Amino acid sequence: MNIKTKKKNFDGFVKLETSGEIKEFFISEDFLNPKDAKVSVCFRGKDSSGIINFSVNEIEKMYKEVWPKINEFRNVKVMKFKK
Repeated sequence: MNIKTKKKNFDGFVKLETSGEIKEFFISEDFLNPKDAKVSVCFRGKDSSGIINFSVNEIEKMYKEVWPKINEFRNVKVMKFKK
């Protein structure tokens, strides 16, 4: 997994990049407020680690946009020809 982010600093913007392997997923849910549930993705790399928090709406939006595109690529076959 690669993460790229941009942060505003006192002298401008700083671009940060890190990579790592996803280690765990956590779902934090409040039974009284189910719409406030959070999905946490925990990752760890050689020199970095972190947690990315998503709301349920963000996860649903990613799923709806990404899943149809993944299914399109599953049916693609690459053909190689010799000259």
